[in-house]
Amino acid sequence: MPEIFDLFLFIVFVIVQWRISAALWKAHRQPLARASIVLFEALVACGYACTFAGPGRLTIVPGRVAEVAAAAALTYLVAASFMWAIYWTAGRIRKHFDAPTNAARRLALNAAGNLAMAAPLAALGYGALIERTRFRVREIDAFLPGLAPGLDGLRILQLSDIHMGPFLSESDLARVVDMGMELKPHLAVITGDLISARGDPLDACIRQLARVRADAGVFGCMGNHEHYARAEDYTEQAAARAGIRFLRGHSQQLQFGGSTLNLAGVDHQSSTSGKKYLAGAERMVVPGALNLLLSHNPAVFPVAARQGYNFMLSGHTHGGQINVEIYDQSISPARFVTRYIYGLYHERGAAAYVTRGIGTIAIPVRIGAPPEITVIRLRKA
Repeated sequence: MPEIFDLFLFIVFVIVQWRISAALWKAHRQPLARASIVLFEALVACGYACTFAGPGRLTIVPGRVAEVAAAAALTYLVAASFMWAIYWTAGRIRKHFDAPTNAARRLALNAAGNLAMAAPLAALGYGALIERTRFRVREIDAFLPGLAPGLDGLRILQLSDIHMGPFLSESDLARVVDMGMELKPHLAVITGDLISARGDPLDACIRQLARVRADAGVFGCMGNHEHYARAEDYTEQAAARAGIRFLRGHSQQLQFGGSTLNLAGVDHQSSTSGKKYLAGAERMVVPGALNLLLSHNPAVFPVAARQGYNFMLSGHTHGGQINVEIYDQSISPARFVTRYIYGLYHERGAAAYVTRGIGTIAIPVRIGAPPEITVIRLRKA
């Protein structure tokens, strides 16, 4: 499904850019102007190609350069596609309603069309400059059947999808950590994607996360971007020196008031690897304990529930990152990837929470999906 969505976007971008370039080519006959058109389209194509950077794919461009180039190209392509769609629609409306003798109507249609075309730029500007770093605390009550008395009211701080790099600074993350520490959690977890690409400031990210304190400690699981950056082993070792334990196919039993919480973690579970989700993870389940799984990818939830996990914490989707509500229905690119996008889910007596996370990927914009610092309070159902 993600591959189909990527192909759909590619086709849309090609059609829109062809139309825009053809119109500009026709309007500008000077050699210098036409050379500029070709150069610009070549730069956009190179930037878009950088979105495929990763293991086994495009690796000739340094990670941070690819990240910035991809973000610039995608932001332009998204804005241009929406603006072209509005321009095309406005042109059809003008042809239908515009009377040659009615100057007032023609002026009103032109003004409305111009305002509509500016709307995508205004939305992207708001999402990049304001909502992207408008961090907020989200408190969730998770009701679990048969929860042991010692675990009732347990507060778990979850930080996820930090993506520290060109579009999230160390000072931004410091602010997130400060807000998280005000919540006084009993347990803290980090559910993957500390960075986006090789060359991002992983050590600085871990330095800030080392400031996180919780009664039972700080634990984590790996995300897909640790894998893309080939930084899983280094992340595990550097985090361990900072007092953070990443659970990579291992579990840790924690005691709270005589009750046992069995905390397990897995590396990112890829839907394209050809392997079954959570292969062997059932061996980490402890009978009689509350079994909590950390998995960056929320799509594994049905498998986790079948294996005996009572609760799961995930990220990965960013809550869609760009999310539009129409008639109580959420429209988001993440729906093409998984049905577990944001919030609490229940299945087979188990529960899972998917957080929106902190940072951004692809384009440095959040619309309708603000970044969140999550604290989950366990409650007996």
